[in-house]
Amino acid sequence: MKFISAFLLLILLTSCTITETIIINPDGTGNIEVYSLRDENSVMQLRKNSPSSEKFIDTIFVFQDYITKYQETFVRFSKSDQALFQEHSNVKMHVKMDPIQMENFNIVSCDFKKIEEVPNVYESLSLASCLKENYTIVKPFYKIKYSFDGVIFRRNLVITDQEKFDERMKEVEDKKNVFSNYKLKQSYVLNYYFPRKIKSISNEKAVLSADRKSLSLEFQLSDCLKNSELTNLEVILE
Repeated sequence: MKFISAFLLLILLTSCTITETIIINPDGTGNIEVYSLRDENSVMQLRKNSPSSEKFIDTIFVFQDYITKYQETFVRFSKSDQALFQEHSNVKMHVKMDPIQMENFNIVSCDFKKIEEVPNVYESLSLASCLKENYTIVKPFYKIKYSFDGVIFRRNLVITDQEKFDERMKEVEDKKNVFSNYKLKQSYVLNYYFPRKIKSISNEKAVLSADRKSLSLEFQLSDCLKNSELTNLEVILE
Protein backbone atom coordinates (compact mmCIF):
# COMPACT_ATOMS: atom_id res chain seq x y z
CA MET A 1 0.00 0.00 0.00
CA LYS A 2 2.84 2.37 0.82
CA PHE A 3 4.28 1.83 -2.67
CA ILE A 4 0.97 2.66 -4.37
CA SER A 5 0.41 5.73 -2.22
CA ALA A 6 3.94 6.95 -2.85
CA PHE A 7 3.53 6.42 -6.60
CA LEU A 8 0.28 8.40 -6.74
CA LEU A 9 1.77 11.23 -4.71
CA LEU A 10 4.86 11.22 -6.89
CA ILE A 11 3.00 11.56 -10.17
CA LEU A 12 0.51 14.13 -8.87
CA LEU A 13 2.96 16.34 -6.98
CA THR A 14 5.51 16.61 -9.79
CA SER A 15 5.34 17.40 -13.48
CA CYS A 16 5.36 14.15 -15.40
CA THR A 17 4.21 12.37 -18.53
CA ILE A 18 2.90 8.82 -18.67
CA THR A 19 2.63 7.38 -22.18
CA GLU A 20 0.88 4.10 -22.92
CA THR A 21 1.73 2.74 -26.37
CA ILE A 22 0.09 -0.30 -27.94
CA ILE A 23 1.06 -1.80 -31.29
CA ILE A 24 -1.20 -4.47 -32.77
CA ASN A 25 0.02 -6.51 -35.74
CA PRO A 26 -2.20 -8.02 -38.49
CA ASP A 27 -2.19 -11.41 -36.72
CA GLY A 28 -3.29 -9.90 -33.40
CA THR A 29 0.11 -10.11 -31.73
CA GLY A 30 1.79 -6.96 -30.53
CA ASN A 31 3.45 -4.99 -27.77
CA ILE A 32 2.39 -2.72 -24.93
CA GLU A 33 4.71 -0.17 -23.33
CA VAL A 34 4.17 2.27 -20.46
CA TYR A 35 6.76 5.05 -20.27
CA SER A 36 6.73 7.24 -17.15
CA LEU A 37 8.92 10.35 -17.23
CA ARG A 38 9.29 12.69 -14.27
CA ASP A 39 10.29 16.33 -14.79
CA GLU A 40 13.17 16.86 -12.38
CA ASN A 41 12.81 20.65 -12.54
CA SER A 42 9.47 20.39 -10.75
CA VAL A 43 11.07 18.14 -8.14
CA MET A 44 13.70 20.82 -7.53
CA GLN A 45 10.91 23.33 -6.96
CA LEU A 46 9.39 21.16 -4.27
CA ARG A 47 12.70 20.38 -2.61
CA LYS A 48 13.99 23.95 -2.86
CA ASN A 49 17.36 23.86 -1.13
CA SER A 50 17.03 20.36 0.25
CA PRO A 51 19.66 17.98 -1.15
CA SER A 52 18.52 14.96 -3.11
CA SER A 53 18.76 11.61 -1.35
CA GLU A 54 18.29 9.65 -4.58
CA LYS A 55 21.10 7.42 -5.80
CA PHE A 56 22.04 6.67 -9.40
CA ILE A 57 20.11 3.71 -10.78
CA ASP A 58 20.06 2.39 -14.34
CA THR A 59 18.80 -1.17 -14.54
CA ILE A 60 17.04 -3.30 -17.14
CA PHE A 61 15.52 -6.65 -16.26
CA VAL A 62 12.78 -9.12 -17.18
CA PHE A 63 10.40 -10.14 -14.40
CA GLN A 64 11.36 -13.80 -14.87
CA ASP A 65 14.92 -12.82 -13.91
CA TYR A 66 13.59 -11.68 -10.53
CA ILE A 67 11.61 -14.89 -10.06
CA THR A 68 14.80 -16.87 -10.69
CA LYS A 69 17.09 -14.61 -8.66
CA TYR A 70 14.77 -14.41 -5.66
CA GLN A 71 13.48 -17.97 -5.80
CA GLU A 72 13.80 -18.41 -2.02
CA THR A 73 11.52 -15.42 -1.52
CA PHE A 74 9.20 -16.49 -4.34
CA VAL A 75 8.34 -19.85 -2.75
CA ARG A 76 7.30 -18.14 0.50
CA PHE A 77 4.38 -16.45 -1.22
CA SER A 78 0.98 -18.08 -1.54
CA LYS A 79 0.13 -20.06 -4.67
CA SER A 80 -2.15 -17.27 -5.87
CA ASP A 81 0.61 -14.68 -5.42
CA GLN A 82 3.08 -16.94 -7.23
CA ALA A 83 0.60 -17.23 -10.10
CA LEU A 84 0.36 -13.42 -10.19
CA PHE A 85 4.14 -13.12 -10.41
CA GLN A 86 4.14 -15.67 -13.24
CA GLU A 87 1.59 -13.59 -15.17
CA HIS A 88 4.24 -10.86 -15.32
CA SER A 89 7.15 -13.19 -16.15
CA ASN A 90 7.63 -11.78 -19.67
CA VAL A 91 7.36 -8.13 -18.64
CA LYS A 92 10.53 -6.12 -19.30
CA MET A 93 11.40 -3.14 -17.08
CA HIS A 94 13.91 -0.31 -17.38
CA VAL A 95 14.36 1.99 -14.39
CA LYS A 96 16.68 4.99 -14.47
CA MET A 97 17.29 7.64 -11.82
CA ASP A 98 20.20 10.00 -12.38
CA PRO A 99 20.20 12.93 -9.91
CA ILE A 100 23.24 14.49 -11.60
CA GLN A 101 21.85 14.51 -15.16
CA MET A 102 18.33 15.05 -13.78
CA GLU A 103 16.83 11.99 -15.44
CA ASN A 104 14.07 9.94 -13.87
CA PHE A 105 12.01 7.48 -15.87
CA ASN A 106 10.80 3.92 -16.04
CA ILE A 107 9.69 1.84 -19.01
CA VAL A 108 7.55 -1.25 -18.62
CA SER A 109 6.82 -3.31 -21.72
CA CYS A 110 5.45 -6.67 -22.74
CA ASP A 111 4.94 -8.59 -25.99
CA PHE A 112 1.64 -10.40 -26.36
CA LYS A 113 0.03 -13.04 -28.56
CA LYS A 114 -3.44 -11.75 -27.69
CA ILE A 115 -4.01 -8.41 -26.06
CA GLU A 116 -6.55 -9.98 -23.71
CA GLU A 117 -3.64 -11.85 -22.09
CA VAL A 118 -1.69 -8.69 -21.17
CA PRO A 119 -1.07 -8.44 -17.40
CA ASN A 120 -1.56 -5.17 -15.55
CA VAL A 121 1.82 -3.70 -16.47
CA TYR A 122 1.09 -0.70 -14.25
CA GLU A 123 1.69 -2.93 -11.21
CA SER A 124 4.73 -4.80 -12.56
CA LEU A 125 7.31 -2.61 -10.81
CA SER A 126 5.40 -2.82 -7.54
CA LEU A 127 5.27 -6.61 -7.77
CA ALA A 128 8.98 -6.76 -8.57
CA SER A 129 9.65 -4.72 -5.43
CA CYS A 130 7.45 -7.04 -3.35
CA LEU A 131 9.29 -10.09 -4.67
CA LYS A 132 12.74 -8.60 -4.07
CA GLU A 133 12.02 -7.25 -0.58
CA ASN A 134 9.55 -9.96 0.51
CA TYR A 135 6.78 -7.38 0.97
CA THR A 136 3.11 -8.29 1.25
CA ILE A 137 1.38 -7.84 -2.11
CA VAL A 138 -1.29 -5.16 -2.06
CA LYS A 139 -3.93 -5.76 -4.70
CA PRO A 140 -4.51 -2.75 -6.97
CA PHE A 141 -7.84 -0.97 -6.74
CA TYR A 142 -8.28 -0.95 -10.51
CA LYS A 143 -7.94 -3.19 -13.53
CA ILE A 144 -7.45 -2.28 -17.18
CA LYS A 145 -9.02 -4.69 -19.64
CA TYR A 146 -8.12 -4.75 -23.33
CA SER A 147 -9.83 -6.68 -26.11
CA PHE A 148 -9.47 -6.93 -29.88
CA ASP A 149 -11.44 -9.23 -32.18
CA GLY A 150 -9.79 -8.12 -35.41
CA VAL A 151 -12.26 -5.28 -35.98
CA ILE A 152 -13.14 -3.72 -32.62
CA PHE A 153 -10.57 -2.67 -30.02
CA ARG A 154 -11.68 -1.83 -26.50
CA ARG A 155 -9.91 -0.41 -23.47
CA ASN A 156 -11.81 -0.37 -20.18
CA LEU A 157 -10.57 0.71 -16.76
CA VAL A 158 -12.58 -0.75 -13.90
CA ILE A 159 -12.31 0.24 -10.23
CA THR A 160 -12.18 -3.03 -8.29
CA ASP A 161 -12.04 -1.54 -4.78
CA GLN A 162 -13.94 1.76 -4.55
CA GLU A 163 -13.21 2.26 -0.85
CA LYS A 164 -9.48 1.92 -1.34
CA PHE A 165 -9.63 4.17 -4.40
CA ASP A 166 -11.46 6.88 -2.43
CA GLU A 167 -8.90 6.67 0.39
CA ARG A 168 -6.00 7.16 -1.99
CA MET A 169 -7.70 10.05 -3.76
CA LYS A 170 -8.33 11.84 -0.46
CA GLU A 171 -4.69 11.42 0.42
CA VAL A 172 -3.67 12.83 -2.94
CA GLU A 173 -6.04 15.80 -2.70
CA ASP A 174 -4.76 16.68 0.77
CA LYS A 175 -1.20 16.75 -0.51
CA LYS A 176 -2.12 18.67 -3.65
CA ASN A 177 -3.62 21.47 -1.56
CA VAL A 178 -0.29 21.91 0.18
CA PHE A 179 1.51 22.35 -3.17
CA SER A 180 -1.27 24.23 -4.99
CA ASN A 181 0.98 27.21 -5.80
CA TYR A 182 3.26 25.13 -8.00
CA LYS A 183 2.51 24.98 -11.72
CA LEU A 184 2.72 21.34 -12.66
CA LYS A 185 2.12 19.73 -16.04
CA GLN A 186 0.87 16.17 -15.75
CA SER A 187 -0.02 14.38 -18.96
CA TYR A 188 -1.38 10.93 -19.67
CA VAL A 189 -1.03 9.93 -23.32
CA LEU A 190 -2.42 6.96 -25.23
CA ASN A 191 -0.72 6.09 -28.54
CA TYR A 192 -2.28 3.16 -30.39
CA TYR A 193 -1.20 1.59 -33.70
CA PHE A 194 -3.48 -0.74 -35.66
CA PRO A 195 -2.99 -3.01 -38.71
CA ARG A 196 -5.76 -1.33 -40.72
CA LYS A 197 -7.42 2.06 -41.09
CA ILE A 198 -9.61 3.35 -38.28
CA LYS A 199 -13.29 3.72 -39.12
CA SER A 200 -14.52 5.31 -35.88
CA ILE A 201 -13.37 6.21 -32.35
CA SER A 202 -15.54 6.65 -29.27
CA ASN A 203 -13.51 9.67 -28.09
CA GLU A 204 -13.82 12.61 -30.47
CA LYS A 205 -10.66 14.23 -29.07
CA ALA A 206 -8.45 11.50 -30.53
CA VAL A 207 -5.96 12.67 -33.16
CA LEU A 208 -5.60 10.36 -36.15
CA SER A 209 -2.42 9.86 -38.17
CA ALA A 210 -2.34 10.71 -41.87
CA ASP A 211 -2.80 7.05 -42.84
CA ARG A 212 -5.62 6.65 -40.27
CA LYS A 213 -3.92 3.56 -38.80
CA SER A 214 -2.92 5.12 -35.49
CA LEU A 215 -4.31 7.53 -32.92
CA SER A 216 -3.13 9.67 -30.05
CA LEU A 217 -5.12 10.87 -27.04
CA GLU A 218 -3.85 13.17 -24.30
CA PHE A 219 -5.43 13.73 -20.90
CA GLN A 220 -4.62 15.55 -17.70
CA LEU A 221 -3.53 12.88 -15.26
CA SER A 222 -5.53 14.36 -12.39
CA ASP A 223 -8.70 14.21 -14.54
CA CYS A 224 -8.10 10.51 -15.19
CA LEU A 225 -7.90 9.81 -11.47
CA LYS A 226 -11.05 11.77 -10.74
CA ASN A 227 -13.00 10.08 -13.55
CA SER A 228 -11.95 6.45 -13.89
CA GLU A 229 -13.90 6.01 -17.14
CA LEU A 230 -12.24 8.91 -18.94
CA THR A 231 -9.65 6.72 -20.70
CA ASN A 232 -12.12 4.04 -21.75
CA LEU A 233 -12.04 3.69 -25.49
CA GLU A 234 -13.60 1.82 -28.40
CA VAL A 235 -11.95 1.82 -31.82
CA ILE A 236 -13.58 0.24 -34.87
CA LEU A 237 -11.37 -0.60 -37.85
CA GLU A 238 -12.40 -0.72 -41.49
